[in-house]
Amino acid sequence: MGIKEPSFTFGIEEEYHLVDLESRGFASAPADLMKACEDALGKQVAPEFFRSQIEIGTSVLKDFQAARKELAGLRRTIAEIAGRYGMAPIAASTHPFADRSTLETTPKARYQSLAKDFGGIGRRLAICGMHVHVGIDGDDLRIDLMNQVRYFLPHLLMLSTSSPFWQGEDTGLKSYRLAVFHELPRTGLPQRFESYAEYQRTVDVLVRNEVIEDSTKIWWDLRPSGKFPTLEMRVTDICTRIDDAVAIAALYTCTLRMLWRLRTSNQKWRSYPAFLIEENRWRAQRYSVRDTLFDFGKGTLVPFATLIEELIDLIADDAKALGCEREVNHALNIATGGTSADRQVECYEKLIADGASTDDALIGVVDMLIAETVAGTSSPA
Repeated sequence: MGIKEPSFTFGIEEEYHLVDLESRGFASAPADLMKACEDALGKQVAPEFFRSQIEIGTSVLKDFQAARKELAGLRRTIAEIAGRYGMAPIAASTHPFADRSTLETTPKARYQSLAKDFGGIGRRLAICGMHVHVGIDGDDLRIDLMNQVRYFLPHLLMLSTSSPFWQGEDTGLKSYRLAVFHELPRTGLPQRFESYAEYQRTVDVLVRNEVIEDSTKIWWDLRPSGKFPTLEMRVTDICTRIDDAVAIAALYTCTLRMLWRLRTSNQKWRSYPAFLIEENRWRAQRYSVRDTLFDFGKGTLVPFATLIEELIDLIADDAKALGCEREVNHALNIATGGTSADRQVECYEKLIADGASTDDALIGVVDMLIAETVAGTSSPA
């Protein structure tokens, strides 16, 4: 009898900023807006830390074409309802220019408690991300795959970057979101664990001492979900384009399946020091997909597009088995064509070159984000 394959079901969570269609700055969602979203989408929509944010989540899925259709429907619905209130969602991890000091924390016990715990850092958390859950049966298997897939987190981050601006400044980083998020405790790359029991003992130190209630307050780049039997990838920015989001979800899921296949043959991905993986994480945060990451097997910097081509080849059997070859191959389009962060900077620089003021150029970037967020979400005729 062969080894039972994990389900490799998946779900995608996305967080959006809400912007005012007149000023293009942050908008504060009234209770009526959230109620209308909840009436339309049920448990697939929820408020976020600030009232200018909204979160959606897909159902548990097995098919990536269905994932694209569902994400399109969720984005379309949020946009239609927000439009009634003179607002629009943008799928970008930071707002290009809005002042975070105007934000209000969502009046919900969890968020009020977090705001108190975070102090001044919490007032900086005007950031949005994308999380991908993948169903992995077995606690120890989840930990083993978590240890191995850490290597690929910088690759996924680099494909997703959408936060080059912060309060009107081009930061020079493609994912400024991570710089903000990393100020919180219990973030960053997870350490290696020998077993699920070791992971549980580690978390329980904080739980027993009432530092945290449970593992949902661990915000690593990758974690065993505290709610579901999944391995939750959290390192990525939110993708402005739907096709990019689905491609990253497919790449992550197929990479986990590839590592599982190695495990069934008593093999595993070579372990590298967290110090080196963190260096790639920084390069992904700082630079564009048109730059380089380390290939630690070779010990050299390699063009990112070359690394993605190699990864696509490595997971070809898995993409075929999961029916997502087209979605996985789209990652190469991102690697060569650029991410949302690249397009935002290019849009800004073009508008400035054409004579726009700084303020008008930043508004132009927001307009681009509004349009791209809902591109391809129209209902079938």
